[in-house]
Amino acid sequence: MGGAKPCTSPVSAHCKVVAQSGTPLSYPTSYRSLIGALQYLTWTRPEISYVVNQVCQYMHSPTFDHLIVAKRILRYIKGIIDYGILFSKGLTAVHGFSDADWASDPDTRKSTGGYCIFFGSNLIFWSSKRQSTVARSSTEAEFRSLANSAAEVI
Repeated sequence: MGGAKPCTSPVSAHCKVVAQSGTPLSYPTSYRSLIGALQYLTWTRPEISYVVNQVCQYMHSPTFDHLIVAKRILRYIKGIIDYGILFSKGLTAVHGFSDADWASDPDTRKSTGGYCIFFGSNLIFWSSKRQSTVARSSTEAEFRSLANSAAEVI
């Protein structure tokens, strides 16, 4: 990927990652290794957490389409290689933000919830993961995400 062209976002706006899309990979070990490295990278690149979570869900049987999404993440990282998380002095208040994407998983119809927690202006914790049960409404999905973020703040 050294000669790949950088891109401006980790995933295409119209991309939906689904389980049965594309041809299965003949050697999935390299895909799993790549995804493991991307998981490690989310500690300093929280903006890729959502899309890395998406490609992690198919590690048991990855396809060529999943590999294309993973390679796009690498192209995005190449374009922002000089960016990172900086910690600065300032206020010491703790505050957080949460959001949910209702029924975003096309396979299970489960929602994806996420939150980020700040200490002053510094991001100290973030999470993005599929909720454990199917929400009946977008409001229910939002409340579950809010409850998870409130528990983390406490």
